[in-house]
Amino acid sequence: MFRSLRIRNYRMFLSGTAVSNVGTWLQRTAQDWLVLDLTHGSAAALGTATALQFLPMLLFGLFGGVLADRYPKRPILIVAQSLMALLALTIGVLTVTGVAQVWHVYLMAFTLGVISCVEVPTRQAFVVEMVGRRDLSNAIALNSSMFNLARVVGPALAGVLIYVLGGTGPLFLINGLTFTAVISSLVFMRRSELNPAVPVPRAKGQLREGLRYVIQREELLLPILLIAFVSMFSQSFSMSIALMARQVFNAGASSFGLASSMFAIGALGGALLAARRARPSKRMLIAGAIGFGLFQVATAVAPFYPAYLLLLVPTGIALITINTAANASVQLATSPDMRGRVMGIYMLVFTGGAPLGAPLIGWLSDLGGPRAGVLLSGLMVLVGTGLAVLCARMIGARVAKPALATA
Repeated sequence: MFRSLRIRNYRMFLSGTAVSNVGTWLQRTAQDWLVLDLTHGSAAALGTATALQFLPMLLFGLFGGVLADRYPKRPILIVAQSLMALLALTIGVLTVTGVAQVWHVYLMAFTLGVISCVEVPTRQAFVVEMVGRRDLSNAIALNSSMFNLARVVGPALAGVLIYVLGGTGPLFLINGLTFTAVISSLVFMRRSELNPAVPVPRAKGQLREGLRYVIQREELLLPILLIAFVSMFSQSFSMSIALMARQVFNAGASSFGLASSMFAIGALGGALLAARRARPSKRMLIAGAIGFGLFQVATAVAPFYPAYLLLLVPTGIALITINTAANASVQLATSPDMRGRVMGIYMLVFTGGAPLGAPLIGWLSDLGGPRAGVLLSGLMVLVGTGLAVLCARMIGARVAKPALATA
C-alpha cells in the first residue's frame, strides 16, 4: 500500500503537499463561509465563486498541458506554488482588515484558477518523473489519500478556527504559510534521482495532436468522458454540503466542518483501498461513477443530520474510486512525450465542468432548496455515466472503421 514511499523525492513531495493540502482545505472552507457571510447566505453567489475558480481551466487548461510538455516541470511548480501563496496572503489581509468584498473573492477564485491551469497538469505529470511507471498507480492513490486526509482535517479544523479566531481571515493567512512546505520539498529534491521526460520542442498543432491522441484510444477516451460527466456535479456536491448543513439542518460553522470531514473520511478510505490495487479496471471506473450518483440521491432525501453524515462516507468512497481509477488509467496508457497534454485534457474535463454544474445547482438550490439541487446532481451523474459509455463505444467504433479499411 505504501511502496512509493521508499523513494526519497516522493516522500519529500508527499510530506510537503500534505501540509499544503491542509491549508488548502482551510481556505476552501473559509472561502465558502466568507461568501455566505458577505451575501447573507446566497447559494447563487457561492455557485458563482466555485464556477469562477474552475472557469479558467475550461478556457485555458489545454494550453497548460502544452507548457507542461515543453518545459521542465519542477521549476514550473515552484513558481506556481509561490504565486498561490501570495494570493492566499493577499485575500487574508483584505479579510482581516475588514475590507474584503464579494468581488475580491471572485477575483481571487478566478486568478487561482488561472494559475491552476498550468500547475495542476504539470503536478499530475510530475508524479511519474519521481516514481516511474511501475509505482505510478500507487503514488497517485497515495496522493489522493493525503489530499483526502487533509480534507478530513482541514474543514473540521476550519470550523473550529473560524469560531475561535472570530472570522475567516486568519485561515487564508495560515494557508499562505503552508505553501512553504511543498515549495521546500521541490527545491531540495535530488535532481539526479528524477526521471524527467524530454521536453517537446515548440511546434504548430500540438493541441490538436493531443486531442487526436485521446480520441484514437478508447483506454483514454472512456475514463476522460466519465470524469467529464461526474466532475461537472462532484464540484457542486462539495458546495452543496455547505448549503445542506446551513439551510436544511441549521448547522453552524463547526457542524458544517464535520459534514465535510465525514465526506472526506469516505474519500480517504476509498483512496487507501485504491493504493492496494496494481491497476484499475474498466468495471471499477463505471461502478464508482454509478455509486457516486446513487449516494448523492440518498443524501438528498436523508431525513436527519446524523443520517446525512453517515451517507456522506460511502459517497466519498464512490467519488474517490472513480477519480483515482480514471487518473491512473489515463497516465498508464499515455506515452511520456504526450503526458502533459493528455493530463491537460484530463484536468480540463475534471475541473472545466464546474462552471456549468455549480451555477446550475446553486440556482436550483435557491429555487427549490438544497435537497432539490443535490437530487438533480445525483440523477445527472447517473445519466452522464450511461452517455459516457455510449459515446466512448460510438467514437471508438467510428475511429476503428477507417483503420480497418486502410488495412
